[in-house]
Amino acid sequence: MTKGGPFATGGTVPDVATTGGWARRVRALFAATAGRARTRRTTPAPGASTTPTVVRHVALPDHEGPVVAEYSPALDGDADPGEIVWTWVPYEDDPTQGKDRPVLVVGRDGARLLALMLTSKDHDRNAVSEAHHGRYWLDIGAGAWDTRRRPSEVRLDRVLRVDPATVRREGAIVDRATFDQVVTAMAEVLDR
Repeated sequence: MTKGGPFATGGTVPDVATTGGWARRVRALFAATAGRARTRRTTPAPGASTTPTVVRHVALPDHEGPVVAEYSPALDGDADPGEIVWTWVPYEDDPTQGKDRPVLVVGRDGARLLALMLTSKDHDRNAVSEAHHGRYWLDIGAGAWDTRRRPSEVRLDRVLRVDPATVRREGAIVDRATFDQVVTAMAEVLDR
């Protein structure tokens, strides 16, 4: 949290849904934090401290160039390559906005994680249109990262750089065969 930012008075994000004028406040929040880290209050797990945890949303530029993939999952509380975790992903057309979503960690770039975003939307029906816009997807099936166990697709052409501090929780470990399939397909798409 930076001093003097929009939340400097209390150190936490106000609950805009209950303070009235929420749409105006949300627009003001995006305007005030454009290009800077954003925060979000999360709900603690049962039995955990009731003090709100503040999670920073950092819009890092996407990774460019080759990816050195590694498969080293370990359910130790840290996000590791081979795991699907949840984090905030900035929109491509407006990095000041984004969405919490699952991502597959595929490697590292120094202290940052390299990851591919997942979706439960079926892009196979619009594969030609998606490819025309430079977006390529691979089906990876269903898993514990989605509470409704919907089939997921991973986006192969956009490699995200993720600050490990922004990862909120672990979702699942993908098996080695699925990981290798994703990495091979990603390399083919990135070489185009």
